[in-house]
Amino acid sequence: MTPSIVKKTSPYIRKETSTKRMMFDVLIALTPVTFFSIYKYGLDALVRILISLVVFILTELIFFLATTKVEGYTFKEKLQAKFKKYSINHFSAPAVSGLIYAMLLPDKLSLYVVFMGALFGAFVGKMIFGGLGYNIFNPAALGRVFIAVTFAGFFQGSYGFVDQTSGATALSMGFPNAFNAYQLTDLFVGNIPGAMGEVHSLLILVGAIYLIIRKSADFRPMVSALVIFTVLTTIAGIILYPYHVVEYVLFHLLSGGLLFGLAFMVTDPVTSPITRPGRWYYGLIIGTLIFMIRTFGALPEGVAFAILIANVLVPIIDYPRWATNRFTKKFFLTYGLSFALICVISFLVLGGYTI
Repeated sequence: MTPSIVKKTSPYIRKETSTKRMMFDVLIALTPVTFFSIYKYGLDALVRILISLVVFILTELIFFLATTKVEGYTFKEKLQAKFKKYSINHFSAPAVSGLIYAMLLPDKLSLYVVFMGALFGAFVGKMIFGGLGYNIFNPAALGRVFIAVTFAGFFQGSYGFVDQTSGATALSMGFPNAFNAYQLTDLFVGNIPGAMGEVHSLLILVGAIYLIIRKSADFRPMVSALVIFTVLTTIAGIILYPYHVVEYVLFHLLSGGLLFGLAFMVTDPVTSPITRPGRWYYGLIIGTLIFMIRTFGALPEGVAFAILIANVLVPIIDYPRWATNRFTKKFFLTYGLSFALICVISFLVLGGYTI
């Protein structure tokens, strides 16, 4: 049995589901989170969302017009012919990337930085590789990481809804500080500081369930990443906070961009593996990397970084010599051993880390 791949302009290249329907399903799934961010942050959120959308959509349009070859004698004839080839997918795909990118931003971030991140994500993350369906990196994640590294100083004080004493987001406050400052319900319904789209866990889960039901997102990388992250975080909680393990795990699950990233970024059909077993490995890698960055890294958040690193590994996962769409004994053995080895290594490292 071979993967179900449609041989035409992607993201059909990744799965049979209609690209048009898939993109609009993602936009629908993002709608509750988007409206909540506008409700919570007001005009600040709306302006940054619009800038992100316009930059992503216009970059795609300009690239399409500049690279599409058509017949025609005059500039007007060629332009008309190019627009006839411009499909709804060339609009909806960058709209999805732009909206996801906007949801990763703080509501007070400089408009200049918002613009630069969107431009970098759209052009370097997508157009350089050939445009729609050919990118190897998630454009929204790449844009977010670019400004986090290049314009790190602009993020200080850019979160409008922050803790009044520390001025920090919930995740950067760390455990147990954030858990003492906020109730569990605050973490679940978005009454915490953070990026515009990552704070309302309930609405994110609603969007994820909608995408899974509509088969516009594959549950495999979501579940794989979530399970390994939860198990590793539980191990860390047992070692670091033995009397508050549940609270520690819930804090890491409900704060930061974990749920948003798993729902709307890990499931990107263009930058994820083709095969179903490959998507389980992909999720395993992402969940492990997020845990490692959060626990041992210098930054409190690691979702976007983890996704980009995993994007680089997709060609290895999809390598024809070992890639298969069947769940064989070899897959279960390899996946199970990898899962167990990651857990054992994490346990040993964390055990030594506390001494």
